[in-house]
Amino acid sequence: MNLFGVMDVSSSALKAERVRAEVVASNMANAETTRTPEGGPYQRHHVIFAAEGDGSGFQHSLVSHLVGNGPPSLNGADLFGEDLTAAKSVPGGVAVTGVISDASAPLRRFDPQHPDAGPDGYVAYPDINPLTEMVDLMGATRSYGMNASAVQAEKNMVASSLEILK
Repeated sequence: MNLFGVMDVSSSALKAERVRAEVVASNMANAETTRTPEGGPYQRHHVIFAAEGDGSGFQHSLVSHLVGNGPPSLNGADLFGEDLTAAKSVPGGVAVTGVISDASAPLRRFDPQHPDAGPDGYVAYPDINPLTEMVDLMGATRSYGMNASAVQAEKNMVASSLEILK
């Protein structure tokens, strides 16, 4: 990995964690939404992350080591069901592959005066726990902060490298 590759990885993680924080904020803002344009109560959303790039992580390193030092019949496809020995030289980062809706059943509360109450007097509310959302938001915030620190550390390394060249 080159010196600026770390910044690419961290920037992709910063983007992904920003999306995660936005989705959590949307979940919290809609915790009491009983009617959506699609019909029914709001459904909690989850962000799906995936590794981005070329497969040059731990799995590729393991396969490369085993192929280079192991029996001649051993290859990446034997270990993981795919050939990982032809990886590119630039590693990837984090990608948001999608935002999915939670399929859990809505919470039902008895409130016959509510405009969205059914004939039995119950209203369907989203199954959103504010504590869970706060923990998710704290995780996104901390991950964002750590990646921002990694970018800053890399900037300091580049600056130090330039000072050496003077």
